[in-house]
Amino acid sequence: MHVNRSTTAHSPAEPSADRSNLARPMELAQTAAKVFVRDLVEGQVVDSFFVVRERAKRQKRNGEDFLKLQLGDSTGMVQAVCWEGVDDAFECACPGTVVRVTGPYSGESRYGASITLRSLEVARDGTYDPADVVDSPPVPYDQMVGDLRDLVGTVQDPWLRSLLDRFFAEGSEVWERWREAPAAKYYHQAYRHGLLEHCLSVAQGVSAMASTFPGIDRDVAVTGALLHDIGKIEAYATEGASIEMTDAGKLQGEIPLGYYMVRREMERLDGFPAEPAEAVLHIILAHHGALEHGSPVVPCTREATLVHMIDNLGGRLGSFDRLEKSLGDGERWSGFDRALSGSAYFAPVGEERRAA
Repeated sequence: MHVNRSTTAHSPAEPSADRSNLARPMELAQTAAKVFVRDLVEGQVVDSFFVVRERAKRQKRNGEDFLKLQLGDSTGMVQAVCWEGVDDAFECACPGTVVRVTGPYSGESRYGASITLRSLEVARDGTYDPADVVDSPPVPYDQMVGDLRDLVGTVQDPWLRSLLDRFFAEGSEVWERWREAPAAKYYHQAYRHGLLEHCLSVAQGVSAMASTFPGIDRDVAVTGALLHDIGKIEAYATEGASIEMTDAGKLQGEIPLGYYMVRREMERLDGFPAEPAEAVLHIILAHHGALEHGSPVVPCTREATLVHMIDNLGGRLGSFDRLEKSLGDGERWSGFDRALSGSAYFAPVGEERRAA
């Protein structure tokens, strides 16, 4: 059953006479042309579909509640503010729900760039394109699974191969969760299959680089790369398109959770040798690269250093992918991005460069 409850809202500065003109869901057309976050402009009256990323009640100085929402689509995120009908709006705007909202957008506000809600309703099936509101990997899922199977097949060490099979064999409980999970909450591959995409790309990079430098145990490095973020299936929970930290993720962190999962499976493989066990577990513990970044130890082996470097590279390049989707036509520079500690520049390519 679809919730279809309207909420009306206005800024305190809006005259009360405007309230009679606030949109109601039954007065809206059945469909609306998608307006993407990247294309919002000052003063635009928005009527479009977004997925709810976050919701939070706040209080004005007079003690009355108002609602802040984080809305998103495939190009980015935007804040929305609701001043009236807060309880109804809060009930409708469950994280992960696709909603249709109307209201003016302002980039100049003490609350930050936002949509001031005039109406909100749970989107009806068939009125929006899911690809518009939920991001996804650029590589087809089936191709990523095939590439993963091929890469696992190149691991020659029988103990490490058995370990990988315990996690990634078709039908296993971990595989079903891992293949669906996001790689992060915000900054890179924060979407369904994002963890598969990220770990596969890191492992492919590690595999390619392992032959370039002497002394690297490729089987250990590839195994560690595929398993380095395994704890994220315990640290994050998804509901629709909403990604939240679990209690375990907040209390323990994804690295300890992953370490425990992998060590437990090693112990279940009777006779698993100590040397490759220590090597792979060290990769998991050290892959953030520094104590201040959450790793309990720093990389102390060639394999752990390689995985950390490629993992960091994959995360940063994933941020470029995210930022590029948020650019409007003709834009070359992104805004300041915390993940990059700066702005990103995107040069024209191909025919566009030749025409410039």
